[in-house]
Amino acid sequence: MLDLDWLDGRIGEAWSGAVPDGSHINVVLAKRGSPTAAAAVTALAVPTRGHAPVAVCLGAGNMVRPATIMTNKATAEMELHQRITWGAAQLGIGAGVMDTVDDGTIPAEQAGEIVILVAAWVDPAATDEVRVRRASRDATVRAIRDALAGAPVERVRELAELREAATNAFYGAG
Repeated sequence: MLDLDWLDGRIGEAWSGAVPDGSHINVVLAKRGSPTAAAAVTALAVPTRGHAPVAVCLGAGNMVRPATIMTNKATAEMELHQRITWGAAQLGIGAGVMDTVDDGTIPAEQAGEIVILVAAWVDPAATDEVRVRRASRDATVRAIRDALAGAPVERVRELAELREAATNAFYGAG
């Protein structure tokens, strides 16, 4: 069983797939009833143009447990990007959450006591719904595991060594 007080406020992230059909997932885990959970749930009440937070479902009427709120990091303006974001990515995120319940990472007995906030990056240039769904599923599982891992000393040291040579797809300088 997870210590829900310890779990509250844990943050994780992961990338999966290949540009432009990959998925970058950030998660915040929260204990139901905590200020962290209230902040996550507030995301549902503040949609903006191109950013429509949703309660993650595996199809209508099948909201995943733990309750999971997804918001998109890239503004969804074009029809295809909207469909991939709120369709493929949402289904992948939902499957990923349920994978962590199925494998015991999140105990099924505690699923009703946990809220997950997911911020998902889906590239506006994405075109392959299947790849985005798969990438979102994998990245969600890995982000939840990352959140629960905390900050192992070995990983913190790896990141410290990486800092000078770090790159990403949005950085063009040498």
